[in-house]
Amino acid sequence: MFIQTESTPNPATLKFLPGRDVLDVGTADFPNAEAATKSPLARRIFAVNGVTGVFMGLDFITVTKAEGIDWQHIKPAILGAIMEHFQSGAPVIEGEQAAAHVATDGPDGEIINQIKELLDTRVRPAVAQDGGDITFHGFDRGVVYLHMKGACAGCPSSTLTLKMGIENLLRHYIPEVTEVRPVAA
Repeated sequence: MFIQTESTPNPATLKFLPGRDVLDVGTADFPNAEAATKSPLARRIFAVNGVTGVFMGLDFITVTKAEGIDWQHIKPAILGAIMEHFQSGAPVIEGEQAAAHVATDGPDGEIINQIKELLDTRVRPAVAQDGGDITFHGFDRGVVYLHMKGACAGCPSSTLTLKMGIENLLRHYIPEVTEVRPVAA
């Protein structure tokens, strides 16, 4: 098994491409080791000293490291953990995966559906290229609340991506949108 790596816009996060499917659908975010109880793969990666976050997409895994840790010191152990997992035949996630976007109903249902559609077709594929994901969290009085995951969480350029990219896109197609704001996990 050959695992490729790619840098991301976030210097604390590295993207690992195992050359095979990681998830069948959606994404999975493990912002800390405690959140990884349902993922044997994430638990193996968190066992590497210095790993602070794991995020999985359809064909990639992004790993975030602690400040002060060099990639050259932990990258071989992470590669080993990923390889061991796929050779073990264990599932990546045990049980059902949660939906990507927060479910919402109400008077703004049509606007929310438009927002989710634009996120799914225009934003999320581009963000996945950088090893992250952005999901819908809420809409209130013109403000769209988005949850940034993987390489996007804590990325120095994430504010610029939100304001100049996503906000402008949503405002262009949906006049009711006035602003985009990030939310914490």
